[in-house]
Amino acid sequence: MKKRLVIALGGNALGKSPFEQLELVKNTASTIVDLVEEGYDVVIGHGNGPQVGMVNLAFEYSANNGSGTPLMPFPECGAMTQGYIGYHLQQAVGRELANRGVKRSVVSVVTQVVVDSKDKAFKNPTKPVGMFYFKEDAERMMKETGYTFIEDAGRGWRRVVPSPIPKKIVELPVVEQLVSKHHIVITVGGGGIPVVEKSAGAYEGVAAVIDKDRASALLALELKADMLVILTAVDRVSINYNKPNQFNLSQMTLSEAKKYIKQGHFAPGSMLPKVESCMSFVENTENGTALITSLERAREALRGETGTRIVKK
Repeated sequence: MKKRLVIALGGNALGKSPFEQLELVKNTASTIVDLVEEGYDVVIGHGNGPQVGMVNLAFEYSANNGSGTPLMPFPECGAMTQGYIGYHLQQAVGRELANRGVKRSVVSVVTQVVVDSKDKAFKNPTKPVGMFYFKEDAERMMKETGYTFIEDAGRGWRRVVPSPIPKKIVELPVVEQLVSKHHIVITVGGGGIPVVEKSAGAYEGVAAVIDKDRASALLALELKADMLVILTAVDRVSINYNKPNQFNLSQMTLSEAKKYIKQGHFAPGSMLPKVESCMSFVENTENGTALITSLERAREALRGETGTRIVKK
């Protein structure tokens, strides 16, 4: 039986515009097909922070400037980004498979993820979306729109929206069927479209963005994956990041990860949710392992040559 990998793609694997993304996903596709050739069944989750912010802002600007375009609700913006990011990934991965003579299908599933309407995140927005702004511009937009902006890991100011904890993946049975047939599946795009369950089988979208790493961890658990792989911009997780005494970790036990979190080594909205998502997966599986590494070195990381592995002990 093939081993299952759930891969969470970071923003560096995609792009800030559709045109940039079309170029970037070529490298992303190469990495994904590398892993397919290594003998894995691959399931892909991805973020959509820049993209959903871009789509939402475009509709909002157009609606408020006399074009007659309607305002687009935030859940629908999330669904749109799932669609076009999945389309780009399907094209790129399909092309790479064909170029290498690998006979495998790739498909995107527009995915809803259930959250709790009483989740405290709705009173405390933390998830960055959209582009980066200078502080002065962010402060002006907060006054004009009522949106919340925060400084994001030294990179600038970004709008933040609620980021509730994912509870259930609505389309999981379909994803399971596709994976069992060895198709490459793109799902929980952007963390999934956040919905609340109003009654059995009836869902309603809510204005939020689920963290894609947390959604991917839930997906990995539900699919009984052998490994959760979070691909980001760095080869390894570090403590004392960007300081003279920075130290890159090849492995972390759960107890070590908890200690480093308590000491404040991982930035909220950046490395912290990645580490916490890996911990959640490892804690709740018997033999599962999690791995954080860069897109470019994923194949080497799976062979133990780089990356940071999170293990029970």
